[in-house]
Formats: sequence, C-alpha cells, structure tokens
Amino acid sequence: MTSTRDREIIQNACAEKGLVLHDSQLLQLEQYAALLESANKALNLVSRKEKAPLLIRHIFHSILIGLFHPFQPGEKVLDIGTGGGLPGIPLAIAFPAAQFLLIDATGKKITACQDMIRALDLKNVLAKKVRAEELKEVTFDTALSRQVAPLRRLCRYAERLLTPGGLLICLKGGDLEKEIQEALDAAKKNNGFPADVTLCPIDSFDSCFHKKYIVIACR
Repeated sequence: MTSTRDREIIQNACAEKGLVLHDSQLLQLEQYAALLESANKALNLVSRKEKAPLLIRHIFHSILIGLFHPFQPGEKVLDIGTGGGLPGIPLAIAFPAAQFLLIDATGKKITACQDMIRALDLKNVLAKKVRAEELKEVTFDTALSRQVAPLRRLCRYAERLLTPGGLLICLKGGDLEKEIQEALDAAKKNNGFPADVTLCPIDSFDSCFHKKYIVIACR
C-alpha cells in the first residue's frame, strides 16, 4: 500500500526540480505500482529483495530521469528491455505529450505491460515484443534503459535507432567508471556513438538510491 510519505517524496522532489505532477498523475503512478506489484507475483518483473516501497525504488527511480531530461511534446522515446514497463510507463504518465515505445524480447512481460497500459488508459504508450536489433526503419529522439546490459552494448543497440543529436539515458548502479570508458573507447575506435557521457548521481533523492546513477550518452 502506498503511504502519504511516499507520495510526498515524489511530489516534493519533482516540484523542487520544476516537474509538477498533478493529482491525477500521482494517482496513475499509485495505480501502476499496484498493478506492477500484482503482476510481479507471477512474472518476477522487478526485484523483490529491496526493502524500500515499490513506488519509490522502481517508479520514482524511473521518474528521476525526467528531472535531468524533461521530455518534450512529440518526442519519440524508446524503452529498451522494458521488463515490467520501467522506466517507460512512469515517464509516460509524467510526460503525457511525449510518445513511448516499450520493447522486450519476453512475450509474457510485454503482455503484462500491454495489460497495465490498458488498465491505466495511457494513450501515449505502446508495448511490443521485439529486440532492439530487430527494429527497422524507425528512429527515436531518446532511448532509455534500466540495468539491461553494459553501456557499450546499449550504445551499439541505440546508435542506429537515434536521430542526430539523440540521447541514450540509462539507470545504472555500482562503479561505472570502467563501463563508461569501454563505451567511449569503442566509440572512438569506430568513430561512432557516444561522443560523450554524463554521469548524474541520484543518491541525494533517497537513501535507497545509494551508488545509483543516471547515465546520459549523447552524440
């Protein structure tokens, strides 16, 4: 069950950074948390080991991306390896004017996402069973990922799918110095993507985000 404190953490932290969430959006986020928790019992969509409430450790974690990159109206966003809809569904709720495509190779996970999207009546999100490397003749302004693969591999997936000036934004944890350097070295060797990487610590938002970061790779 969502506590008043959890709602206030999300609302206040977002407002401090200029992202205003209306009551209807907060309600949708809470509904999504309940749907995700229910689906997770059968499908293991997110980790059950962490003690922090799901609304904070997974959903607020996803929304934090929007504090560093406010999604614009009409922006086309790809969520690679979405699993249970993270980070795509929370961001679609927070930024209803942007367009999100959620992809995953596991059919049961995509079916769960589609069910949750319908239950939440979200009009700016689609979920599709497909691998990133299988997408053809489509490009995106921004690609997202949450702990799916090493940054070097994610950059390889995203490079051909991003428009010029596009961004790959990842939620990651741990010591990332080596992982980032490997991605930059591979890009330099192949004259490819990314040209630069920014590492944004997010531990200040909540103690459960210790050593967790938003990684922004750009052309």
